[in-house]
Amino acid sequence: MSDSDGKKTLGLRGARPGNVKQSFSHGRTKNVVVETKRKRVVVPKPGAGKPAGGGAVGGDPSKRPAGISDAEMARRLKALQAAKARESEEAERRAAEEKAREEERTRRRAEAEAKEREQREAEERAKAKAEAEEQKRKEAEVAAQRAAAEAAAAKAAPAAKESGPKRDLSSRPAPAATPRKADRERENRGRGGRNEGRRSGKLTLSQATGGEGGRQKSLASMKRKQERARQKAMGGSVEREKVIRDVQLPEAIVVSELANRMAERVADVVKELMKMGMMVTQNQTIDADTAELIIEEFGHKVVRVSDSDVEDVISDVDDADEDLQSRPPVITIMGHVDHGKTSLLDAIRDAKVVAGEAGGITQHIGAYQVKTDSGTVLSFLDTPGHAAFTSMRSRGAQVTDIVVLVVAADDSVMPQTIEAINHAKAAEVPIIVAINKIDKEAADPMKVRSELLQHEVIVEAMSGEVQDVEVSAHTGQGLDELLEAIALQSEILELKANPDRAAQGAVIEAQLDVGRGPVATVLVQKGTLRQGDIFVVGEQYGKVRALINDKGERVKEAGPSVPVEVLGLNGTPEAGDVLNVTETEAQAREIAEYRAQAAKDKRAAAGAATTLEQLMQKAKDDENVSEMPILVKADVQGSAEAIVQAMEKIGNDEVRVRVLHSGVGAITETDIGLAEASGAPVMGFNVRANTSARNTANQKGVEIRYYSVIYDLVDDVKAAASGLLSAEIKETFIGYAQIKDVFKVSNVGKVAGCLVTEGVARRSAGVRLLRDNVVIHEGTLKTLKRFKDEVAEVQSGQECGMAFENYDDIRAGDVIEIFEREEVARTLD
Repeated sequence: MSDSDGKKTLGLRGARPGNVKQSFSHGRTKNVVVETKRKRVVVPKPGAGKPAGGGAVGGDPSKRPAGISDAEMARRLKALQAAKARESEEAERRAAEEKAREEERTRRRAEAEAKEREQREAEERAKAKAEAEEQKRKEAEVAAQRAAAEAAAAKAAPAAKESGPKRDLSSRPAPAATPRKADRERENRGRGGRNEGRRSGKLTLSQATGGEGGRQKSLASMKRKQERARQKAMGGSVEREKVIRDVQLPEAIVVSELANRMAERVADVVKELMKMGMMVTQNQTIDADTAELIIEEFGHKVVRVSDSDVEDVISDVDDADEDLQSRPPVITIMGHVDHGKTSLLDAIRDAKVVAGEAGGITQHIGAYQVKTDSGTVLSFLDTPGHAAFTSMRSRGAQVTDIVVLVVAADDSVMPQTIEAINHAKAAEVPIIVAINKIDKEAADPMKVRSELLQHEVIVEAMSGEVQDVEVSAHTGQGLDELLEAIALQSEILELKANPDRAAQGAVIEAQLDVGRGPVATVLVQKGTLRQGDIFVVGEQYGKVRALINDKGERVKEAGPSVPVEVLGLNGTPEAGDVLNVTETEAQAREIAEYRAQAAKDKRAAAGAATTLEQLMQKAKDDENVSEMPILVKADVQGSAEAIVQAMEKIGNDEVRVRVLHSGVGAITETDIGLAEASGAPVMGFNVRANTSARNTANQKGVEIRYYSVIYDLVDDVKAAASGLLSAEIKETFIGYAQIKDVFKVSNVGKVAGCLVTEGVARRSAGVRLLRDNVVIHEGTLKTLKRFKDEVAEVQSGQECGMAFENYDDIRAGDVIEIFEREEVARTLD
């Protein structure tokens, strides 16, 4: 039976037949006929896609291309209609743009024609004016020639009578060429006028006022010209007498400024400098010596001035007696730590300031105003009592009028009490002693008075002049007597100041506020500080943007002895800087820049070694010193300064703390970068790191430590610095051995036969070899044997064998000293 079985193979119309031979197992094969069908390509007839008139959306199904449904046909027709709509819209838009462009071209053409017409009219007017002027000039020339000819004829008439008739050629008018020349000049002038009219695009001020074109002479030039003409008319010398001027010469000056101060031309000054071999321009700076030569060359006098003369604008002037008015006293409360200074001030002003201080310790200088029952206004400064704030207390004593020395009745005189007494005496300020905590059982006021005698503070109870008041901040006892004593002392001092002058004050505290910027607490000493005043304070300057009093209220002005917060500085000043009001911002900026440069030069001079030997010696000394770098950020300037001073006192010849950077404000990403580069921790005092700084510190592994009490910060830094100290090596002698004989042992070397005479000999201990009580070797034992056995130690009175490590110069009679080393950790005091 065949594969086809006599039947006709199945096929498809339009297909291409083909044979494929299939192979099976056991050698069987089979032929298969495969037919491939071609894809039918339907070409639509023209107009087949259009719907019949009035037909359905899909058009006539008989004329539609095969395989297209009604929905597909509807989509195609919709797309075709959208395309036609877009084409029509595009055509309309193009037509509108073309119309707008045509209108613009028409408008520009009309403007150009109008402008050209105006220029042509102007040219015609100029030409007519020129022709009229030329005609007038021509008539004047003809008249002049006629008059000259007549005069010549009258003069030649007698001579003609004597010599007979001669032709007078000179009397002939010869202006035949003149009209042609005049015509040519008029034609050229008219042509030039047209060119000038065409070139002149704008009307100048001189043209509008009818003046000549070009550069006009200055008023000074006209005066000089008139002066020269007057001198010439009077027959005198035209040259003026040389004016000799006193020229102020700083350490460096610009060439143009030098010429201005001498009232000489810049070109002449530059020419003189070129003669001296200096090729400079008017904008270059020359030194004072060169400028002095130039000034002397021009015949002027030199007045040398210094850069520090910029501060002369804020020189202190004495006020007249009639301008002085009474002012409130400034009282500073001083004393030892925890003797109740802030609590006493709280009792006076009925405000709990101490609640805001960490651990009840005052960290900043506070400034407050208190009005007593009698109407007297008192300005109080509350200074910290901790030893780290010595400089802050010192500044407090310098700006104060009266010092209230607070001494606890149960604790008596302490170290900071003595320091406060010394500061008050150095500032020559009267002292009022307030014996606090009088309500306690252990209170002993007489002990306080007697101990104050040792420091030359003699109270009235001891027949002295210093007032003393027994008070209690807790119960309020004696507060009225204290205020009366302060008022009495202020009356004796007769404190006065002039409020009607430029303000001057002292910065009590400064800080960098996140929302307000740099803020300085200023105690006004002279004059009145007003909102809008321009001032300079230390190396900073600014304009008073706002004034805030001790109650947090905004005020317009602050008079003498009034403490206020000042906003508007360009940077954070140092606590203790003096604030001065200036007339202009330029003066304030110049003074601040000079002070900043002077401070920079001073720091550079202090840090630089004067000689190479000193520099090398300093580097050699620093080799043996371990440094602990830290970064300090605090909330206010006084705290930062006190922390830096405390850090400088930590250390000895081996270890020291180095403050890489100290500043005011939050810990920033820049601080973290500096700490990471130096391997230093960041110490934050009453401040925190911002988000980016915290993330950067976590990534780079920089340690940030926060503190609110200065004791803790100093103790932590001291403990960390103690870890840098090398451990102290302590030696303990444990025994002596006498060498009786020396043996040579193979593979070992020389072995000493010894007798332990004292103590014990240990294998792990260190040994020294003494010969005639002189140390000739120090090292360790290689072996310690008793008989033939290696042992750990040998007691006194026993014999043993010893061999040294890498040393064999041993002799009989030498003594071996045996000792042990122990490392002892050291701490900074």
